[in-house]
Amino acid sequence: MILTKAQYDEIAQCLVSVPPTRQSLRKLKQTFPSQSQATLLSIFSQEYQKHIKRTHAKHHTSEAIETYYQRYLNGVGRNGSAPVLLELANEIATEVDYAPSLMARIILERFLQDHEETPPSKSVINSMLRDPSQIPDGVLANQVYQCIVNDCCYGPLVDCIKHAIGHEHEVLLRDLLLEKNLSFLDEDQLRAKGYDKTPDFILQVPVAVEGHIIHWIESKASFGDECSHHAYLHDQFWSYWNRDDCNQAEIQNSKKLKKACL
Repeated sequence: MILTKAQYDEIAQCLVSVPPTRQSLRKLKQTFPSQSQATLLSIFSQEYQKHIKRTHAKHHTSEAIETYYQRYLNGVGRNGSAPVLLELANEIATEVDYAPSLMARIILERFLQDHEETPPSKSVINSMLRDPSQIPDGVLANQVYQCIVNDCCYGPLVDCIKHAIGHEHEVLLRDLLLEKNLSFLDEDQLRAKGYDKTPDFILQVPVAVEGHIIHWIESKASFGDECSHHAYLHDQFWSYWNRDDCNQAEIQNSKKLKKACL
């Protein structure tokens, strides 16, 4: 079904006061039963990421980090099995309201600063977040794990899901192109030819869709709002437009194709 701008705004407004948890997503589905789970999750994720970008800096001041860390220590000191870190991240009343996975990263980095001789590298932190069993403290490992599995917008679990969904849609698109007997080059073939930035598929023989000439297809397995369209234009589409071998007729084709592919 088609989602109108008014419907999108209504959903986005509803997201202002809810934490990024699966429980909140279930409530959202109850509020908007006519919308698919995938649509609501995509809008939920994109709107929350905008919120995180706006508030990111305030969570990374030395004062904020120390406050969060002391609250974590006090909480697990009282009850180490309680979801202290998850509840801290999701607090709206005290204006914490930070993605659980990102809160887990803050506390993990702060913990390792106290327990390691050298500051932890980014790769070490990422590895521990992907596999909390590597964290040299059982209580913290459990706290981080709870944050990771209950965060539907950020974290290694979400990254894996997004990667899998993106790959699935590319496979479906490839199968559709083959079914239509269209000749194309995929990303791997284009990179082998020396291209750095490439669309998912370049059609060797352009086709017409609804009166538009299509030279290439970029698949995005997510909901495309105005903000994401502008970002894709800047980061990807203009470079395809300017390349002679792509020679796009209209940049708007990308939006039509993304909608069609989904």
